[in-house]
This record gives sequence, structure tokens and C-alpha cells, in this order.
Amino acid sequence: MSRRGPAVADPFGVYLHIPFCRHRCDYCAFATWTDRDHLIGRYLDALAADIARRVDRPVTSVFVGGGTPSRVPATQLADVLAAIPLVDGAEVTVESNPDDVDDALVAAWAAGGVNRISLGMQSAVPGVLAALGREHTPDNVVRAVAAIRAGGIPTFNLDVIYGAAGERLADWQATLEAVIALDPPHVSAYALTVEAGTPLAADPPRHPDDDDLADKYELADEVLGGAGLASYEVSNWARPGHECRHNLLYWRQGDYLGFGSAAHSHRAGRRWWNVRTPERYIDAVEHDRPTEAGGEDLDPETRRLEGLQLQLRLADGVPAASIDTDGLDDLVVESAGRVRLTRRGRLLANEVSLRLR
Repeated sequence: MSRRGPAVADPFGVYLHIPFCRHRCDYCAFATWTDRDHLIGRYLDALAADIARRVDRPVTSVFVGGGTPSRVPATQLADVLAAIPLVDGAEVTVESNPDDVDDALVAAWAAGGVNRISLGMQSAVPGVLAALGREHTPDNVVRAVAAIRAGGIPTFNLDVIYGAAGERLADWQATLEAVIALDPPHVSAYALTVEAGTPLAADPPRHPDDDDLADKYELADEVLGGAGLASYEVSNWARPGHECRHNLLYWRQGDYLGFGSAAHSHRAGRRWWNVRTPERYIDAVEHDRPTEAGGEDLDPETRRLEGLQLQLRLADGVPAASIDTDGLDDLVVESAGRVRLTRRGRLLANEVSLRLR
């Protein structure tokens, strides 16, 4: 079990990157590898050692992402989490592939302090999963959710993607209905994006259509909202009290440390990132060298503007004085001294953010 201490008011997060995958999806641009499983043991040991030498304050949230965190031995990942000094009530999230989730994995994670699982559902339609390059079946999502609930994990997220080649609006409706049938406390619904260097980027006929994405976003908001899941960030819906605290830390420009290859960190306006490959990360830790590959310091004005851009994505919006709303009548709504995006405004959040001042 992770070390826990009294709760503190100042949020501080830890991100752990697990770069190992069984299969690389066509749209993925993350630092992941399918041929490095022989490094898993040393990599996890390096994570624990790096945490021990760098974490210098109590941690309020942990997020384990990838890659595929559920690919590494559950008890060994729990040992890494045990190296993190957690406050009482800390949120500890692990991403997982539906194919990997069973009673034994959930039990090991729960014993290791995990209290939130983010499950990569992506779609409930086999043809859409194939178009995304995903290998799991919809039935495995149902089985995984049952294991999570039976194992006593307090909350979970279903992660879905819309806009794959050949996905009809009816397919997306079917996915949303399958999501609601599983009664999740939290849903993340992301538009498929084309990242440079991916197989998807090299295949323009498979690129998503903006109008189609807009229609599917509006349908998602209607269906999820109708099921009692409130939109608290442009791509995230949750029941009250189940919002992802770690992601809110990012959106509110909080401090966090990233561990593992290519992991990013932020502290008081300075951002930095680690070496990209697991071999280089392991070597740096084993020889007690810094893992940082590069960084940048934000000047106060840049940091202030970035903060407003992030706040605009949240349901609370931004102070009214910080944005020019002239001509944005159908994109924003103003109340109690704050400006918030409407559903249509969420579709055009980047354009609205150009009015920030």
C-alpha cells in the first residue's frame, strides 16, 4: 500500500508513463513500443528509484498512463505506487486495456491503492474498433467493468473516440447507448485527431471530417447529459464528485512531476520533459543522472494567457473581464461575472480563445 499522510490543500500530482504495448494503434503518436517488454522489470525499478529521489512533497493525485499500464505485472506496478507519498484521499488512476482487466488484476491494483480505472473502450461497434486498429471486443469491455465493480474500485472512466473512417452517426449512437448501459461515473469522449508520423496521418482518405465530428460531439453531449453526466470540460462528462482530479490539476496549471520515458512535468511556470526511450530513461536513473531532455520557462504573460485558455475549456469558464464577447452570442453565456462556453462554443473553443485578453 502506498504511504499516506494527512490531507493537504495544495494539489500536487505525479504522472507515471508506461511505454509498453502489445499493439500500436494507427492513430497513436505517444512514446510507446511493442518490442521492449524485456525492459519492463528494470523500467519499473527505475520508476520507483526516480520517485524516491525526486518527490519532495505529499501527492494528491497520481495518473498512470501509456502505452498500456495494464500490460505490466499488476503487483510490480503496485510496488511502484507504494513509493509515492500520498495524502489521505489521494486519487490514483490507472489506464487499462479491456482485454487485460480481470479479477486478479483489479484486486492487485486495489491492494496497491488504485481507486480509479480509466478503461479504453473507444467504441462498441466491432467495425469501428477495427478502423481504429483496436484489437479488443465490446464484450471484453462489459466483462472489465464487471470486474472493476466486483473488485471494489470506487470509480472508473470509459474512454471513447469518435470520427473513425466509416463510422456512421448510428454507430456512434450505438456506442453511446452501450456506454450508458454500463452506467459509468465518468466518460471521456475524444474526437479522432490526426497526429504527424502515424499510419493514420499517411492515409488521407481515413482522416475525420469536421462536420461529422461536430454532429457526433453534439450527440454525445445530448446523450451523456441526458443520462446525468455533466460536461465539466470540453471532452469530459461526470456524475457529481467523480470528476478526474488529476486532469483538473493540469487544466488549472497545477504542479506535477512526470516519471518515465517522455513524461512531462510542470512546476511554477517551468515545463520540462524526459528522454524519450525507455532505454535512455533506465540508464539515466541507474547511473543517478537527470532524466530531463529539455524544458522551457514561461514568462508571466504567457502563463496567464495559457491559464485562461485552459479555464475556458472548463464548465466554470473565465472571468468576464478577460474575454471580448462581442459577436459570440451563440458561443458563450455570461452569468455571475463569468463567461462560459455553450455547446456550440465548445465545438469552437480554440476560435473563442482568440478573444481572450
